Amino acid sequence: MTNIRVYITGTGLITPVARGVLETKTSIMNDVRGIGPVTLFPVPRDRSLPVGQIHESFEADGLPRTHQLALIAAKEALADSVGPPDAIVIGGTTGGMTLTEEHLKRDDTSRDLFKYHATGSVAEYLAAKLKCRGPVITVSTACSSGTAAIKIALEMLREGKAKNVLVGGADSLCRLTYYGFNALQLIDPAGARPLDRDRRGMTVSEGAGMLLLEGKEQAPDNATAEILGAGLSCDAYHPSTPDPEGTGALAAMRAAIKDGCISTSDIDYINLHGTGTIDNDLSEARALDSLFAEDKPLLSSVKGAFGHSLAAAGAIEAVISAMGISGNFVPGNAGCNTPDPELHLNPVIEPIERDIQTVLSNSFGFGGNNASVVMGSPKETRAAISSQTPLPLTVVGCACITGAGKTRMTEKAVSESQSCKGILSEREVSKDLSPKTVRRLKRLSRLALSLAIAAHKDSGVSDNPNSIFFGTGWGPLSETYDFLTKLYESEEHFTSPTDFIGSVHNAPAGQMAIQFRSTGPNITTTGGDYSFEQSLMTASLLTKVQDDLILVVGADESHEILSNLFDDSVSGDRTPADGGGAICLKLERTSSGLRLSPSFFEYSKNNPSIISSLIDGLGGPDGIKLKYGAVLAGIPGSHREKGEEQLSKFVAGSGFEGPVIDYRRLTGEFASASAVAAVLAVCFAREGKIPEALCGRKSPHLNGKGILIIGLGKFVTAVEVIT
Repeated sequence: MTNIRVYITGTGLITPVARGVLETKTSIMNDVRGIGPVTLFPVPRDRSLPVGQIHESFEADGLPRTHQLALIAAKEALADSVGPPDAIVIGGTTGGMTLTEEHLKRDDTSRDLFKYHATGSVAEYLAAKLKCRGPVITVSTACSSGTAAIKIALEMLREGKAKNVLVGGADSLCRLTYYGFNALQLIDPAGARPLDRDRRGMTVSEGAGMLLLEGKEQAPDNATAEILGAGLSCDAYHPSTPDPEGTGALAAMRAAIKDGCISTSDIDYINLHGTGTIDNDLSEARALDSLFAEDKPLLSSVKGAFGHSLAAAGAIEAVISAMGISGNFVPGNAGCNTPDPELHLNPVIEPIERDIQTVLSNSFGFGGNNASVVMGSPKETRAAISSQTPLPLTVVGCACITGAGKTRMTEKAVSESQSCKGILSEREVSKDLSPKTVRRLKRLSRLALSLAIAAHKDSGVSDNPNSIFFGTGWGPLSETYDFLTKLYESEEHFTSPTDFIGSVHNAPAGQMAIQFRSTGPNITTTGGDYSFEQSLMTASLLTKVQDDLILVVGADESHEILSNLFDDSVSGDRTPADGGGAICLKLERTSSGLRLSPSFFEYSKNNPSIISSLIDGLGGPDGIKLKYGAVLAGIPGSHREKGEEQLSKFVAGSGFEGPVIDYRRLTGEFASASAVAAVLAVCFAREGKIPEALCGRKSPHLNGKGILIIGLGKFVTAVEVIT
């Protein structure tokens, strides 16, 4: 598909300032500030700090607050659309944490109470309610998540993977973020004052912003703005502190401007990340000084009024930016009384009416994750961006970890059809990591780093990877549990800032970036048993530069308490297991090596023909027989019956006669088991055959064919390893 432009045709908002897009504009123009005391959960009197809380009652019914906020905004965004979205991409960090905290505090152990804990469950819930059958991706890159999600959706539409995508972000207030940012001493007790000379920090907030994006050759009548381009980068500097010179922020802005085929002189307004922290505002200001040689455009931060809603912030501010383009206004920089002269910025203090044609919007987060998006008026005449045929990702290195050991030991055990279940010792996991590197790191970050270093070493390539793509079903469970345990034991007075920094899903990806000085896109995806597949799909969408070296990693840790509460598959297996896999890939126009690519991703709910769609998507029975010599099937334990039925339908419908290996019976139950399967598939394909112990009476020889890895259950996915 070529000449596709991407338009915003629907928007939805719920924030501390207002509910709904029209109401939000009224509040902005009236300079309403939605900051006040927290009442969502009790806090000690001496720990009370201002927040951006939505004071509206919701029907609980066991549904977390984040999910409810997301659905409210999504319904508004889709109010005028016909039919469900083709795909959903959501930025998130808290998921069902508000309810999880309550249950853990009361020592509740019923697994049903935690069914919505996962960060990825928000997007999955939306898919079920909105009857979306296509790809569902959750991006968790801390405060840049919502804007990073827009970049992924943009590329999905440009490549013709979907005709429309619901994209956005949602996060609710919870103890983890409220006390976590306070532990880092990043909260302003007077409320956020972005860019002010006397600013002291941010205000933690909540909300949801959603956009319906459509790929069209011409602007539809209901378009409010056009997504011109977006850019991603990573500081590779520090887990929580931004690069003081703003190098990463500058790279993201330049990438967005280049992607949108505009120049800095075209920008009429900048929606700043502007959190109100001393370091963040200074870093962004220095980046803007470097970007604009002369006068800067109009600029402001809305976080003094809305607070910082973390993963939702970028999406909310993208909606506000689109509103400014269609409604001819610029929001004011609430909270700023005296602009800090050191920043060299002159923010718009009060809202003004102004003709705005092009907006640059910034979002920067923990782990040095930077995302910028450029939007423009749909009425402007611009040349459409022709989509290019994606280049294949060639495998140059791989590594895995299971209970059996690292790559060689895991491959040996699987080749003998022996179980790889279990938990590799921390000492063995950390064997190739320097003491300085791992001094403050807990299990998941150690697993991810060990995998990344081993895969890069296996590649034999001297260059470091430019980009990191990380998939994890549950994120850093050890840090999350330790943070909350210390908080509750101190009666909510003390906790660990180090555990808070390490608790975000993208903390391991940030560590990998620092290890390799990887300053390109740094994306963490989370979607339960399909997180690695989300990560690989995202990598295939975002990797554009020929000869770029990237890492795609999937890993999850086993936690003696949380894993059994959160993951039904884990609770059904007596032997704990964890680990993951990493694959080093290179974008090449021509390749004689193995290629790894995502081939199919659909949601099985409300999708009775999903297996037929899978078979058709892989080229039909003839194409499947021609391309693949073996199938590795991943069936999560909690969906065993459904997955086996889907697998039977696939084998019968495709007529596939080669070996079919039910790999999770060997790897054990952990969300990123498919990453291990991908590494095993690469190892088998390199050897040209499947180990005989896995083949039964079928031929082990691949005869030049590839290997298909399919995921079954809630979602049906396909990843191919082919020559």
